[in-house]
Amino acid sequence: MISRIDLRGRRPSRRELLAELPRAELDVEHATAVVAPILEDVRTRGAAALRDLAERFDGVRPAYLRVPADVLAGATAAIDPQVREALEETIARVRRVHAAQRPQDFTVEVAPGAQVRQRWLPVRRVGLYVPGGLAVYPSSVVMNVVAAQEAGVGSLAVVSPPQKDRDGLPDPVVLATCALLGVDEVYAAGGAQAVAMLAYGADGSDDVDGETLCEPVDVITGPGNVYVAAAKRLVRGLVGIDSEAGPTEIAILADGTADPVHVAADLVSQAEHDPLAAAVLVTPSVELAGAVEAKLVDLVEVTANRDRVAAALRGTQSAIVLVDDLEAGLDVVNAYGAEHLEIQTVDAAAWAERVTSAGAIFVGPWSPVSLGDYMAGSNHVLPTGGCAHFSSGLGVHSFLRAVQVVEYDADALAAVADRVVALADAEGLPAHGEAVRARF
Repeated sequence: MISRIDLRGRRPSRRELLAELPRAELDVEHATAVVAPILEDVRTRGAAALRDLAERFDGVRPAYLRVPADVLAGATAAIDPQVREALEETIARVRRVHAAQRPQDFTVEVAPGAQVRQRWLPVRRVGLYVPGGLAVYPSSVVMNVVAAQEAGVGSLAVVSPPQKDRDGLPDPVVLATCALLGVDEVYAAGGAQAVAMLAYGADGSDDVDGETLCEPVDVITGPGNVYVAAAKRLVRGLVGIDSEAGPTEIAILADGTADPVHVAADLVSQAEHDPLAAAVLVTPSVELAGAVEAKLVDLVEVTANRDRVAAALRGTQSAIVLVDDLEAGLDVVNAYGAEHLEIQTVDAAAWAERVTSAGAIFVGPWSPVSLGDYMAGSNHVLPTGGCAHFSSGLGVHSFLRAVQVVEYDADALAAVADRVVALADAEGLPAHGEAVRARF
């Protein structure tokens, strides 16, 4: 069901660990060649291309590319009241956490009359991608939209694939979530073509908007498949992106005190996302490893997405990694840099403090990754594929820019004028110095 990697009796270097640890293979380079003509088609033909591509990839030709206002307004009444209540609680918790994330402006007086300020400014407009392939993700609407709103972004567009069984509209719970959040610009568009529409904008007739269908955005965020990741790679530079998200990952660092039922259930919970999803257990306990393996067999037999889960657990990206002790296990998880990392050990909080690379850390037996996917208050759009070594999950900071404001008076400039000139001359840029001298 799931393979083992035995590291006991040796302490591999970080380089060796990176080579030995399992990781999903995602050929973004190949996908870029596939999506490049799609991007160009949308750039040149706008709405007509979007309809053609929806028919080709989604099996439906949307009557509306921009979801009509009355459809959005009626969406909340159509969903299960318990789902609505859960969404409202999720929104409240995520908003509470993200409201606290916004960094503070500051002012530094470098010298009398010399002042440098730093201001945090939101981007003008963002495009938020919500997947709709193997599963639909109203929770991703919450994560993307709330972070952008709390950053102060004034203009938001949400895109989600048209559903063949919904007359070409996105999933109704996705639409209801947009309505609950006050988002009125939602498009039935998915895949690389949706990324192209957001990056370039799109003209063309639509029963909702007969002139410009969609204005271009400044930042595109949200998870998607390899083709979405490839499209984001190709438009990066024209717009900002959050990351090239790959298949989801869970790593669990556990000792012999961990409950094998909890561990196995958590591995399965993430494996059901995608056949390429990674599920990794790192433990010094052979007994725990065996118990988890046995429980995985039982759970896979009864889980709803059995084929998907089984493929993910059997894949080369998933494994149980045996180590000598928790210190060695910590080395492994820090080298792996998982999207989601659970710590199920004695003194879990202390071990969590020593983690240096993870998208999000879930501490103790009562903080499963599933909680973070929906209701913890944290954001579930997180770096994958080891990108946690150098990048963060989605948050308010994803939609902000730091702008420095320099203000010197005449005396403050005069006090450093000779030094500016000296440095300018040393760099062979005398006009820089002359720009200062001209003021005196």
